Amino acid sequence: MTAKTLMIMGTHSNAGKSILVTALCRIFAQEGYRVAPFKAQNMALNAGVTPEGHEIGRATIAQAEAAGLPAHVDMNPVLLKPEGHRRSQVVLNGRHHTHIEADNWLSLKSILWPHVTAALERLRARTDLVIIEGAGSPAEINLKEGDIVNMRVARHIQSPTLLVGDIDRGGVFAALVGTMVLLEPEERALVKGFIINKFRGDVSLLGDGLAMLQTRAFNTPTLGVIPFLPEIGVAAEDSVALEETGTRGREDARTRGRETLEVDIAVIRLPCISNFDDFDPLAAEPGVRVRFVERVGDLGQPAAIILPGSKMTLADLAWLRQTGLADRVVALAGAGTPIIGICGGYQMLGRLLCDPDGVEAEAGTKAAGLGLLPVETVFAGDKRTVQVQATLQAKSGPFTALQGAPIAGYEIHMGRSHYLDSDPASLCHIGPPGQGHADGALAAEGCIWGTYLHGLFDNDALRQAWLGSLGWQGSSQPFNRQLAYNRLAAHVRAHVDMAALRQIIWGQ
Repeated sequence: MTAKTLMIMGTHSNAGKSILVTALCRIFAQEGYRVAPFKAQNMALNAGVTPEGHEIGRATIAQAEAAGLPAHVDMNPVLLKPEGHRRSQVVLNGRHHTHIEADNWLSLKSILWPHVTAALERLRARTDLVIIEGAGSPAEINLKEGDIVNMRVARHIQSPTLLVGDIDRGGVFAALVGTMVLLEPEERALVKGFIINKFRGDVSLLGDGLAMLQTRAFNTPTLGVIPFLPEIGVAAEDSVALEETGTRGREDARTRGRETLEVDIAVIRLPCISNFDDFDPLAAEPGVRVRFVERVGDLGQPAAIILPGSKMTLADLAWLRQTGLADRVVALAGAGTPIIGICGGYQMLGRLLCDPDGVEAEAGTKAAGLGLLPVETVFAGDKRTVQVQATLQAKSGPFTALQGAPIAGYEIHMGRSHYLDSDPASLCHIGPPGQGHADGALAAEGCIWGTYLHGLFDNDALRQAWLGSLGWQGSSQPFNRQLAYNRLAAHVRAHVDMAALRQIIWGQ
């Protein structure tokens, strides 16, 4: 039996579509349904890896986790990873497919559409319900000709649709009505209700607004007004979400209201930052502040600095030097500040980065790294995408007592790093004893270290050992994303007309 569907679209990017899909996946999973998320085309630098080694959007992986299913490439068949200068990498069915420029995107979409429909049908064949997420706005009339993610999907399967508006930005009524006006009549007929998201204050302040909205918007009812929920703890789709959590050295919204900030961690906000949800487990700890910094003047004297993942490592390394952040990071390292590099950040901490084949830059490009770790990176055309199990083997620094402890993570990178020291200090060993390979490097008695492993701080013992080395004295509370999904689901369930929603989906 083919699964029912519900599509979630927004009046604009970052209206809350991804978070609402996550909540609905959890809600219907709690009710006993086999529910799965689907997004035809993601445009994001936050990516993750399925158990089969396929690359898909991190937000979709979070939605699958909320649904209680292993992430699968059918949930996100097309992933676009912007590389700057109107260029993107195309990941099709979990594998690197090609690179495109903005002006040849339409011709490629005709090739991608059959892959989208095939993935959706496979997903529907093995589930009870598929919650489908749109992208941006369905009313971008200049882009509708090549649409493969919004109303074309809804029309293809005649899916009932909810339209989400972000009242926190202002103008939500105009956005909802305007979107409906710009849709074709057969598209409007699929929109069964509105969700007003991120509301702050008393709902009574809306007065007769909801009734007027229904009158003006082709008799479409509002099914819920969802209050703003701070500290959600769920992976966001892309770095636009950082605008809501504080940047440029301002206090992070995830720490606002805490009386004590024992440990201040600065994450360098690279222009092509990827997988910034790596640091959610750190920010979730009481007494820890995570700041995303992009100016030297905002860096201050943090307890530690993290260079995160990057989609364009060489370009972001050049940016580090142009902004003066590179020199400042090196100076703070010399003064004893712990410096951490994850994936692209790990590559930047090395001595040399080479691109002989033009993977990221002009063929033959070489760039000096920050020189803080004894490694050299060579970029190659093949991308490593894999979930990994590893054991810690650091002989110095904060993880000495954890030697032999198991950790888990995932890798997404096109560079390969090798050690320049004859007796390198690695962070961990990937694979079983006698097989696999070493990963990561340490220097300055373990004060400076890097690794290719994303998701590293989800490992409780490692995270707490590192924070402890920074002077953190918090409680040893495990980080649990499942509790975040439950909290989010309860919040949405309490503010959405679930009976009306079930009627829309199942007609009962």
